[in-house]
Amino acid sequence: MSIILYYCLLTYIYIYKRVQLNSVTTLKVIKLSIMATVPSHYLRLPHLINQKTHYSLSLKPHYAYYFAGEFMASEAPARAMSKTKEEASISPRLEQENFELTTAEDIRRRGREEAKESKSLRDTWRKIQGEDNWAGLMDPMDPVLRSELIRYGEMAQACYDAFDFDPFSRYCGSCRFTRRHLFESLGILDSGYEVARYLYATSNINLPNFFSKSRWSKVWSKNANWMGYVAVTDDEEATRGRVGRRDIAIAWRGTVTRLEWIADLKDYLKPVSGNGIRCPDPAVKVESGFLDLYTDKDTSCKFSKFSAREQVLTEVKRLVERYGDEEGEDLSITVTGHSLGGALAVLSAYDVAEMGLNRTRKGKVIPVTAFTYGGPRVGNIRFKERIEKLGVKVLRVVNEHDVVAKSPGLFLNERAPHALMKLAGGLPWCYCHVGEKLPLDHQNSPFLKPTVDLSTAHNLEALLHLLDGYHGKGKRFVLSSGRDPALVNKASDFLKDHFMVPPYWRQDANKGMVKNSDGRWIQPDRIRAEDHHAPDIHLLLSQLPLHPS
Repeated sequence: MSIILYYCLLTYIYIYKRVQLNSVTTLKVIKLSIMATVPSHYLRLPHLINQKTHYSLSLKPHYAYYFAGEFMASEAPARAMSKTKEEASISPRLEQENFELTTAEDIRRRGREEAKESKSLRDTWRKIQGEDNWAGLMDPMDPVLRSELIRYGEMAQACYDAFDFDPFSRYCGSCRFTRRHLFESLGILDSGYEVARYLYATSNINLPNFFSKSRWSKVWSKNANWMGYVAVTDDEEATRGRVGRRDIAIAWRGTVTRLEWIADLKDYLKPVSGNGIRCPDPAVKVESGFLDLYTDKDTSCKFSKFSAREQVLTEVKRLVERYGDEEGEDLSITVTGHSLGGALAVLSAYDVAEMGLNRTRKGKVIPVTAFTYGGPRVGNIRFKERIEKLGVKVLRVVNEHDVVAKSPGLFLNERAPHALMKLAGGLPWCYCHVGEKLPLDHQNSPFLKPTVDLSTAHNLEALLHLLDGYHGKGKRFVLSSGRDPALVNKASDFLKDHFMVPPYWRQDANKGMVKNSDGRWIQPDRIRAEDHHAPDIHLLLSQLPLHPS
């Protein structure tokens, strides 16, 4: 291999000395020389992406972008391909430095593909939202569905990236950014969404391993945690043309790697009507911890004086009243979340439909969809039947090795014999998954370690990576969008070592400490955390039948 590289260097010197070419032409010739001298199995076809940010939460299709006339080394590991034994021996340098001669036709072809996908989503968004229960879209994997699943997964990931987990911060448990600048602060450009409100929950319930609290006495709030946000697509013409409708998105925070919260679950079911949710069937039950987290409040705390349920329902009501009957425009409600956030996504999607908030004043029915990632079981079989009757669509993206997706109800669940489930249906620990399942396996990715570590198997960035490379059962793993695999190691140690991406690499510079005017290192004051409960929240609450009739 060293002989080949030496020959390439000589070729470069010869061309540079003997041929008077402009810089762009010279670079193209060098590319061709290298491709002619290096054996073909050493060459990878790159799909260089414009990495202005670490995110791809954008209403643009998830395609890689080429650069014409440029000679660049990819900052991310090469596009995934099924590796042979020969490929496994490639040096890390060559795996990251991949070359391709790009032409104007390549760029025009990519533009046509992007326009085709945009048109496809605009025309088929109802199917992508589960109108037909995603029949025929998951095997083989529909590229538009994959792109949308990644996009909504990144909305859930934004909850992690914006959350202050640091126990040495007096803002621990809050969002690090203001509502109006959330996406911008995370480096997410052109998201097409505006955050309408933040969601908070009281931390006084029995889930100590889920909530984050500061070690200091002077803190932003002693009894609340930031839980996520409600966003709505903006008025930009490009946004409306891309998604084909206005979308209300609800994103719930879950857990990154700590799985101790599973042990906190009481693991017994209780009727949803017992916590004030209107339901005609008293046999509809959900896990008590999820229900308490969703419905409890602390009237002494300005952030959680309204329950998470009250916050989300009033905001959905306000947005539906504002946009639901607009002339010539459709509306959708999409709820997303990872881990425990996935449970809250299912529960809140059910609640929105149960309360009738997906019907406009003129009687138009708004589709409600939940996309969950590594989510646990939420309720019993009657809950499953009720959510199906209400028309709520749920698609669960799971890693087959993730224990969270198999909890609670390890023994009595939807996989048990029907006769046994019927007999045990009334027991308080008999659970059933809802919706459709998209199973993924991290052992199919050539980028990831074949580990069965519980926390890494539950990682959301890893799930988004697996989505990007999934094309159907038994099909080769090939990344589709050029999404950077290095994101997997943002909060884990999951990438194979030869990609040379350090584990747990995402962190604030100097752990958030800054120098003040006196040259001393301090924790800076943060813009006051927003408790922006809408001024009309009491009016909206009075219009909602929040208690059983």
